[in-house]
Amino acid sequence: MAVNDAFPTTINSLLEIMTRLRDPESGCPWDQEQDFKSIAPYTVEEAYEVADAIERDDRVSLQDELGDLLFQVVFHAQMASEAGWFDFQDVVAGICRKMTRRHPHVFADEVVEDAEAQTRAWEAHKEKERGADASALDGVPLALPALTRACKIQKRASRAGFDWPSIHGVAEKVEEELEELREEINNKSAAGKLADESGDLLFASVNLVRHAGIDPEFALHQANRKFTRRFHQVEAFCQEAGQSIMETGLDTLDLYWEQAKQSEHRDAP
Repeated sequence: MAVNDAFPTTINSLLEIMTRLRDPESGCPWDQEQDFKSIAPYTVEEAYEVADAIERDDRVSLQDELGDLLFQVVFHAQMASEAGWFDFQDVVAGICRKMTRRHPHVFADEVVEDAEAQTRAWEAHKEKERGADASALDGVPLALPALTRACKIQKRASRAGFDWPSIHGVAEKVEEELEELREEINNKSAAGKLADESGDLLFASVNLVRHAGIDPEFALHQANRKFTRRFHQVEAFCQEAGQSIMETGLDTLDLYWEQAKQSEHRDAP
């Protein structure tokens, strides 16, 4: 492909670009130096940028971010090809086989009643693929955000029959873990013990949210957005009063915070 070729649109064009970037003689020095571990953080970052574009309903950015994420797949496949492991075509063939195998109601004669039944069937197919001797928790990626991983671990344990029978027991567990953390704080325990009890509280809280039918990652994401929105309003109140937030007393900041909350409630549909 010539350097001045305009707007290539095929996957082969992208694969050729990647090959040239990694060429040991004429490629890009930065691309040549990368390996799987150095590229992995960029892969995760691009996935989050896709999610961010969706959250903002930014269709132009979504197209761009999907291209960046696709490039990450191509980058990893190119490095694997150089190592003699597999190439991009193997990646495509593998996912095609997997999707066909896990959707027998589409590509074979199996029948599912609805989306919920399909979800159960999907998980059953995955468990079968993991093998009879595998742990119910095998295959939960270590690199997932801790909140998401906690939820996935709990779902796996639940499917294996290890779960609270009702949400009320989970709520009591959260209260128990909170009290244990309070006790360690009052005892001025070492940081390691506080971290341990804090982790137990967070894990139990994830379980409570899961039992309520809410995705904990989504719930915390919404809470982050709400706090950020209200904090910005508090900063605006401070500016209107001719002070920076650092110069404003805590009592006044609490008052501004309540005003920000009330303003949101008034504006809510």
